[in-house]
Amino acid sequence: MQIVVNIPDQYLLDTNAVEIEQRLKLYTALLMFQAGQISAGGACDFAGVDRYTFLEACKRHNIDVISYDEEALESEFDQLKRTADSC
Repeated sequence: MQIVVNIPDQYLLDTNAVEIEQRLKLYTALLMFQAGQISAGGACDFAGVDRYTFLEACKRHNIDVISYDEEALESEFDQLKRTADSC
C-alpha cells in the first residue's frame, strides 16, 4: 500500500525524501509498538530496520521494550517463591 503525505517545505531542511520516509516509518512503528498495536518484530519490519536499530530508537525516545503489568509481575514472583520453597 502506498500513502501520500504532503509535508511543507519548511520542515524538510537538510533532508531528502528518502530520509523523511525512513523517519516517518520509524516514528510510526515506535508509536504503534508503544501503543501495543504491533510487536517489536513487527515494528522492525514496518520500519525496515534491524532489531538493534529499533531498540536504540526505543531507548532514545524513552519507550519501554519490556513491560509487565503489576499483576503479571506479582504472579511471576509468587511462582518463583513457590518453586524456591519446594527445593
